[in-house]
This record gives sequence, C-alpha cells and structure tokens, in this order.
Amino acid sequence: MDLTAFEQDTTVNCVLEGAVPARCKEEPCCLGIDEAGRGPVLGPMVYGVCYSPVSLKDEIVKMGLADSKTLTEDQREAIFKKIDDADDCIGWIVDVLSPNYISNSMLRRCKYNLNELSHDTAIGLIEKVLAKEVNLKEVFVDTVGDPDKYQAKLHKIFPDLEIVVAKKADSTYPIVGAASICAKVARDRSVRDWKFMEAVDVENYGSGYPGDPLTKKFMSDNIDAIFGYPQFVRFSWSTAAKLLDEKAVPVHWEDDDDDDVTPVNQPAISAFFQSNSRPAVQKKHAYFQDKALTQMSTL
Repeated sequence: MDLTAFEQDTTVNCVLEGAVPARCKEEPCCLGIDEAGRGPVLGPMVYGVCYSPVSLKDEIVKMGLADSKTLTEDQREAIFKKIDDADDCIGWIVDVLSPNYISNSMLRRCKYNLNELSHDTAIGLIEKVLAKEVNLKEVFVDTVGDPDKYQAKLHKIFPDLEIVVAKKADSTYPIVGAASICAKVARDRSVRDWKFMEAVDVENYGSGYPGDPLTKKFMSDNIDAIFGYPQFVRFSWSTAAKLLDEKAVPVHWEDDDDDDVTPVNQPAISAFFQSNSRPAVQKKHAYFQDKALTQMSTL
C-alpha cells in the first residue's frame, strides 16, 4: 500500500487499490466495508473494502482476520500483507479522507454531517468495485447510524445486491474484518508518517483520540492564536473548537452586523411593493383623438 500520493498533498482525499483478481469477474463475490479513524480529532478517516469469491469464505477465515481494533499494529500489517499477496482471489480498495476535507464538509453552509459523508464514501466504493466488472452479489457493511435505515438506503441504490448492514460486522463477517484491517493499516501509516506543511516539530501526538493525554498535549501546545491548527487537526471537532475559543484571537466578521441594515441610498425592498400614489390619467375617447381635440377648460 503506497501512500506517497497522499503524503504529497494531505489536503485532499486519496484512493488506493490492489489488483482485481480475474476470478472475481467470473465467480459470484462478496464484499465487506468498514472504516478506521471515525472518532479521532487528528488525521484522516479511512474507508476500506475487500472483496473475494463467495466460495472462498472459509479460506479467508484461515487468514486470521478479525476486528482490526483487537489486533496490534504489527499483527494488522502482517495480515494486510497476506491480503495483498493473495491478489489471485482477494481485491481491496481504501479511500483516505483528509482531515481538511472532513472539516470543510462538516462546516460548509449546507451541513454535511459525518454520517452522510460516511454513507456516501461507502456507496462510492461499491460503485468503484462494480465499475471494475466484479461479479458482486453480497455486501456486508459495518453500520454507521441506524442499521435498518442504512440498509434500506443501500438497497434502494443497489437493488440487485444482497446487502446486510449490522453492528460489529467486522467481528461477525470475515470479509468485513479484512476491510477493517485494510482501512486501519492505511490510517496507521498516514498518521505515523504525517508530514506537517506548517513546520510543526513534535515527536509523539498519540492516537489522535480526544481522550489521549499525548493528543491533548499536542492540541494545547500547537495552537496558533491567528491561524489555529495545522491541517492534521479536524478543526470541526468540538475538542478543537473549544480550544480555539479559549486560546485563539477572536474573529469578528463585519458583515455579520450588517445583515439587517439597508445601505445608504438603497431603497428598502418594501418600496418596490408600494402602490403608485399618482392620480391615474384618464384615456381619451377615440372620437377626440381622431379629431385632435383637447379639453380647454373644466366645467
């Protein structure tokens, strides 16, 4: 898994993928979806998918797949190598969502919350697999939000697929466990090798979770009073917003106070709907117009 493209520009998302096994285009396949890094205030969130022939479900179990959170980093790396080496029967794709993209999405004028972002990313990955002509039949998804509503949403978009959305799917369905490992390996590597364009010098920023003491220290020590945080930080998180309110210079946008003020010399909008107070001009009868007659006096 080569993250060079993402490391060169960590402000944008990056899709990485393995080879498509030939037999996955011929045999009915199952696919698993999971994410890594939903909760941290630091670094990217990564969505991963793995797919393989349905007939190989037992073979996948033998790889020792499990929920990535129950494994050490070394164990995850070892299992990912098995997945990547098995390119004759297993395919994988990861979508690395930059912290900058996550923050901008959540703070834009038309709100785009993390659940919607997660759903759209998962849908996009299924579409990518189908576009590769994989003979996809079954999809297993670790839920985000209400599993029944999420499953109905996916069924509506992909009516020809058998879809199961469930809590803790990564520990129930081996193919989801494989996707979980791919996603976690990509996040681990990107966080570990993060290159700060802001010239931040720090040895250990912890796991990235708000409760981690090392992460707390990083957040407290690396806030700029004017520019806020480096782009490694998801500034849309309440953890970051609270510290910015406490330590950064307050920003006042002048046009915030001018929303209800009518500029000088500009008529109020109500003026365009007022009736014309000038007396109506009575139209002349055709007889008087034809004879060019005008009224000389009023009786």
